[in-house]
Amino acid sequence: MMGNKSINSLMPEVPTGERKIEHVRLCLEEEVNASGITAGFERYRFKHCALPEINFDDINIKTTFLGASLRTPLLISSMTGGSEKTGAINARLAEVAERRGWALGVGSIRAAVEREDLAYTFHVRDKAPNIPIIANLGAVQLNYGFGSTDCLRAVEIAGADMLVLHLNGLQEVFQPEGNMNFSGLLSQIEKVCRELAVPVGVKEVGWGIDGETASRLYDAGVAFIDVAGAGGTSWSQVEKFRNRDEVRRAAADAFAGWGIPTAECITEVREVSPHGGLIGSGGLNSGVDAAKALALGADLAGFGRSLLAAAVESEEALDATLARVELELRTAMFGIGVADIPALRTTRRLIRAN
Repeated sequence: MMGNKSINSLMPEVPTGERKIEHVRLCLEEEVNASGITAGFERYRFKHCALPEINFDDINIKTTFLGASLRTPLLISSMTGGSEKTGAINARLAEVAERRGWALGVGSIRAAVEREDLAYTFHVRDKAPNIPIIANLGAVQLNYGFGSTDCLRAVEIAGADMLVLHLNGLQEVFQPEGNMNFSGLLSQIEKVCRELAVPVGVKEVGWGIDGETASRLYDAGVAFIDVAGAGGTSWSQVEKFRNRDEVRRAAADAFAGWGIPTAECITEVREVSPHGGLIGSGGLNSGVDAAKALALGADLAGFGRSLLAAAVESEEALDATLARVELELRTAMFGIGVADIPALRTTRRLIRAN
């Protein structure tokens, strides 16, 4: 975790109502990790290959996702935007993602759809002209007046190639401004999938998507699912620090260990849809975690809060963090003797740990 001086150089004290910058501050300064639950990658290990029969320098981590070419199978997950300071973070994330060939998700664009003066905080395409960009809106907003036109506007604001609708029911319960009407949401999602010309996906925010839910979403026309499983940031814990309602603050702690581990989510979702787009995120901290996610069936491995401190610190720190993840991924592939991502996805060297 960063020291307060580094954080405050970009993010001084802000009014409570500025939710996005407050989320960033809390994720950096408070203990908001899930407790009593992990992402589940420690339950798997790679069986080492002492004779890989490949040249490390020839290892190729290029891939494709929904028809888009990528130099890596890695994603900077949706994190922030909606204020001047979080817009600066988005710009830095976009510049480094472009340089290194990572896909990029932006935070919820709801604020910019509602307030045009905030749209610039999500304008990342000029800084990342060649990588896939994923726009992001809360799915529940479809029950609060948002429709396909608003979804299209979110895509246009970010210059995005696709849209993800996030599911965050538990966060909404503990958020002071929470919207908790999730009734009939599947049919609303299906309508957006049908009416938008770009691929539409669905993601969780840290509690995971199971196989049964994924099957319903794919049947509704969803092009990809980001499982965003448990084991990383707990948004009930984040909102606990924002909520002044003592009852809700106390209740939030009961859900610090709630959710489905990311590794379990990836396995279940891939079983119900062998070919559906699948992103594995939630609690990933290293390129070895990414290699395991890909070997379990994910198309992309997503990193969120584990990149945030570096993104706030400097462009150089963020670049170094992404470079480390890439090196760890390549080294894991070298260690099991696979030279490219298709071979990693079909490896038999990922086994259950004892």
